[in-house]
Amino acid sequence: MKLLGSSRSPYVQKVRIAMVEKGLAFEYDPALPNSDEVTGANPLAKIPTLIRDDGKGLYDSSVIVEYVDGCAGNPTLLPKDFEARIEARRWEALGNGVTDATVQISHEHRAPPEQRKGPEFIAKHQRKIDAGLDAMERDMGPNGFCMGSSFTLADVGCASALLYLDLAQPDLKWRDTHPKLAKAFAQWKERPSLKALA
Repeated sequence: MKLLGSSRSPYVQKVRIAMVEKGLAFEYDPALPNSDEVTGANPLAKIPTLIRDDGKGLYDSSVIVEYVDGCAGNPTLLPKDFEARIEARRWEALGNGVTDATVQISHEHRAPPEQRKGPEFIAKHQRKIDAGLDAMERDMGPNGFCMGSSFTLADVGCASALLYLDLAQPDLKWRDTHPKLAKAFAQWKERPSLKALA
């Protein structure tokens, strides 16, 4: 398998974490969305794009992660139990939402001054980030994982969001107000799957 994408993309990072957690052999190819390799495998010209061993392209991080989880046995990132599976997906959606809002703010800061949407736009997305972090803190499980007693898709989604938040907003002191989340994240960063991103 070959994973196409930029190392700065939080969604590429999410897929890479999942693939390492599953112990899958894959080639990582740094690629931009408009590159010929990406557009040849993904009609939406977006990253991440996964080229499977049969040559077919997969896209959207949530689809790729589900495929990755089904490619090998343990550990299982997506629980088999229906309610637990939905809870893991809810956590993933929460992480995706925090990531999306962080991306919006990052793009706003990098836009030419004449194209910027203004401080209210930033404030709107910052409120989403703050609310998402508050929900993560409130719902964090007692065992150092988002849910249950093992590292699942819930933790993958949350970890990738926090990695990107630290990159895009290094001055945001979210750890001071979210101690359970900060403790869990510090533990996750010691996992080989997160260390591999460096």
